[in-house]
Amino acid sequence: MNTFETIFYLIGQTPEAPSPPGGAFGGLVPFILIFVIFYFLLIRPQKQKQKKLQLQVDAMRTGDKVITAGGIHGLVTNVKKESVTVKVDNNTRIEFEKGSIATVIGNKNASKSQSLATPEPEETVESQPQKNESNDSEAGDRDNFQRDR
Repeated sequence: MNTFETIFYLIGQTPEAPSPPGGAFGGLVPFILIFVIFYFLLIRPQKQKQKKLQLQVDAMRTGDKVITAGGIHGLVTNVKKESVTVKVDNNTRIEFEKGSIATVIGNKNASKSQSLATPEPEETVESQPQKNESNDSEAGDRDNFQRDR
């Protein structure tokens, strides 16, 4: 044999690789731990949030204030099996699928008992109308919505 064939022959042979400690199961332990951490930090809280929203949407009734996934604030005027009609202005009503409701605020009578546990949001300078910009007829015509969180 010449030298090149010998070198290629020796390079091609590798020593037997040592098995990981703990056998085949020892290699899976880090992946199992990562999945458990992801479950408790990401998956489980998201499922609980979705379940809570679904219960709120199912318990929604006429007079509740809602916010849609598109950001439209409105007052529920009619609840059907798969959809709700939301009043967004005096003569404007829009029908939405129940799945597009992002937040159910509820009506004022039901939210008083909940407001004791959660503090009211502070009003900012932007939410207060300016004296020269406000129009009394517009303010009386529209419903004012504040987002409770």
